[in-house]
Amino acid sequence: MIKVITSVKAMQAFSEKSRLSGKTIALVPTMGFFHQGHLKLMEEGKKKADLLIISIFVNPTQFGVGEDLEKYPRDFERDKRLADEVGVDVIFSPPVLEMYPKGYHTYVNVEEVTKNLCGISRPTHFRGVATIVAKLFNIINPHIALFGEKDYQQLVTIKQMVKDLNFDIEIVGISTFREKDGLAMSSRNTYLNPEEREAALSIQRAIYKARDMFGSGERVVDNILGEVEKVIASESLTKIDYIKICNSQTIEDIEVIDRDAILAIAVKIGRTRLIDNLVFECVEREIS
Repeated sequence: MIKVITSVKAMQAFSEKSRLSGKTIALVPTMGFFHQGHLKLMEEGKKKADLLIISIFVNPTQFGVGEDLEKYPRDFERDKRLADEVGVDVIFSPPVLEMYPKGYHTYVNVEEVTKNLCGISRPTHFRGVATIVAKLFNIINPHIALFGEKDYQQLVTIKQMVKDLNFDIEIVGISTFREKDGLAMSSRNTYLNPEEREAALSIQRAIYKARDMFGSGERVVDNILGEVEKVIASESLTKIDYIKICNSQTIEDIEVIDRDAILAIAVKIGRTRLIDNLVFECVEREIS
């Protein structure tokens, strides 16, 4: 039977007891309202450790003014049932005041890798992400934590934080899980009406276009971005937040793909903001 823990002290005590008994812990942090992508992360976590702990916490500090904090989809009983079916051992689902009590003043800033992409239009987002993940790491003390590669900049940010703050935790990225029509799985997909859903598929078509261009030998960033933008802009309901190709490690803009890079896309469709990406694995490496 799945165990639900809502207090920080109880979660810390459970994790400490588990580690002292020799068990390894895998953590999958989530904001709930599970889709198949979340379940895939849990399935992978189940393979990698003795205990699988997930968190369900809609983190207010990663939402900016006017974003969808209040309407973010929530269904704890459904999430609990799905997690139980996967074989999750523990759900840590604290109330907001348990994680951010009155008088809370401490935040984690990961610099440089958070400046570009989502960091431009959502300037406080990654501070909130890094803070809540650092708190979860301190509370749960996992050996392994798993994150989806759809939120690629988030994954890079967490890896940088773990390195810089000396967390003894292995960070594992899991490939983006897609719906049958190619749209990247996201809890926010439920916001889309049928017309918007159709328009959203332009993101995947744009990714296919970029992949084909790269496969045909194109390495000039502006040439790829120009074609990608055309595909997405062909849908009247889309509003581009950003389309960029960056160094996959530093998240800095590049002009030529001469090392591993990422095509990162953020598009608003109606009131829904969707992100997706494509990693270019560059074979033109220096031979040492």
